Amino acid sequence: MAFWTSAITLLQTIVIALGAGLLVWGGINLMEGYGGDNPASKSQGIKQMVAGGGVIIIGTTLVPMLSTLLH
Repeated sequence: MAFWTSAITLLQTIVIALGAGLLVWGGINLMEGYGGDNPASKSQGIKQMVAGGGVIIIGTTLVPMLSTLLH
């Protein structure tokens, strides 16, 4: 059982890290959009930031629920 617990913890960490990376990348695109006055880049940046936040929420709420499925 310790293997599954550590595997789920690792999966949760990876999912949260990917979400955070997407959030930061979206922030960079958003700032580039404001710097170059590019509406398409601003829109893409906001979409990436929202998606990153969603992935982080999935990592913090849904991934730990996997442990209940394996018991």
